[in-house]
Amino acid sequence: MAGRITKSEQQLKPDPRYGDKVLSKFVNCFMKDGKKAVALRVMYDALDRIDDRLKKEKPTGDDAPKNALDVFHKALENVRPSVEVRSKRVGGANYQVPMPVNQRRKQSLTFRWIITACRAEKGKPFAQCLSKELWDASKGEGKAVTTREQTHRMAEANKAFSHFAF
Repeated sequence: MAGRITKSEQQLKPDPRYGDKVLSKFVNCFMKDGKKAVALRVMYDALDRIDDRLKKEKPTGDDAPKNALDVFHKALENVRPSVEVRSKRVGGANYQVPMPVNQRRKQSLTFRWIITACRAEKGKPFAQCLSKELWDASKGEGKAVTTREQTHRMAEANKAFSHFAF
């Protein structure tokens, strides 16, 4: 049944190290074959790399992240889309109609784009790619942010068809 409400939000436990539910959900998204311990190890390795980089570079400014978890949340915020285009068939023609994105879909698209960008990098450990992508995304750069910008650009270009959004 589509649109069924599940108890996944209530059953989700926060991650052991940081106690953050969003981080736990992200780990569940890139976990393969139910190997949660491996996925957690990869995530913590990536966050440790980000912590080391923060200690080396010491970013300045009011909104500068203080720890790896801040970098993670800043990256998610920078990748999160506000609009997307959806195909609508009207009068025998297909139109790309810009639509606002609800909160759950924003989160799932954000996770998907970051994970896809990391998996596209072949030949490097996943933790290394993940830390690099999160670091770049927190600065407003990287493949995942580019994907978001392309989505927003397409929505802007097809704004003329927004009256078909019903």
